[in-house]
Amino acid sequence: MTVTKQQDGNKLTVYIEGKLDAVTSPQFEEELGDLKGVEELVFDLKDLIYTSSAGLRVLLNAQKIMDDQGDMVIKNANEDVMDIFRETGFDKILDIED
Repeated sequence: MTVTKQQDGNKLTVYIEGKLDAVTSPQFEEELGDLKGVEELVFDLKDLIYTSSAGLRVLLNAQKIMDDQGDMVIKNANEDVMDIFRETGFDKILDIED
């Protein structure tokens, strides 16, 4: 898994490539870091091929933080990842753009 972050003022865009699972989610959480001062958080998942419940937990924790300080959106999730979001009900919890 590769994580790339792009900061533009109070907006943080996070690009995730590869698999987000029990092995890589701790690294992802660490690389995501402290979200203080972030008012707009964007996850670009165009290169994410899979997420497990461990990855979903990190996204949910980020959403809880952003509920108090701004907005979070998920973009470019492929059909396989969208299926996981739908099957787990995360498509109703997270703001996911096509």
